[in-house]
Amino acid sequence: LGFEFDPVKHLTLNLEGYFKYFPQLTNINRNKIFDDNADNTDKPDYLKKDFIIESGDAEGVDFSVKYDYKNIYLWVVYSLSFIHKWDGITDYVPHYDRRHNINIVTSYNFGENYEWGVDVRWNLGSGFPFTPTQGYYEDITFADGVNTNYTNANGQLGTIYADLNSARLPYYHRLDVTIKRHFILGQYSGLDAIISITNLYNRENIFYKDRITGEKVNQLPIMPSVGLNLTF
Repeated sequence: LGFEFDPVKHLTLNLEGYFKYFPQLTNINRNKIFDDNADNTDKPDYLKKDFIIESGDAEGVDFSVKYDYKNIYLWVVYSLSFIHKWDGITDYVPHYDRRHNINIVTSYNFGENYEWGVDVRWNLGSGFPFTPTQGYYEDITFADGVNTNYTNANGQLGTIYADLNSARLPYYHRLDVTIKRHFILGQYSGLDAIISITNLYNRENIFYKDRITGEKVNQLPIMPSVGLNLTF
């Protein structure tokens, strides 16, 4: 449900709200502890099935402002969203639940025949959920069964997890800039020379962190590129 309003010429405001219910979502069963065989027919499905059926809902609101006049284009949008899932045991938020998201996109063309163009995009988003590490323990597999001497056995490093997706990554933001020059080659052909820079101010947006070593891996650093587009 939403509405659109034009307060002045070339300026458009848009506000939309939404709600959607998902009664049947297939997911991997995180609660499985038994094999799904004849020996465990008395065990409930949520403890032995590889996949389960979940329910969930998504709701939020989007607000956008668009200005478009001659050689200037500006588009700003803010999104507020909430996503919930229920697996029959736990009510949780999925890893793609982003609470706040802002996009600002602008384009400006200039020159005698508007052959030059500059495009700028800035994006900010709140952190995605993740399951934090609560602690570590020595995981002894008891490979020899009851004959395993656990007092001198060397196990692997095991991880104790906190509640599912109970923490958030840091905020994400990035600025991308593109400059292009158009050349007319013929009546139906043209050439665009493009220079672009991704993540202009070299923001260190986290990609993941290794739970064991503590190593932090970031997403794309500042990354320039050049290109040619030929149309005919």
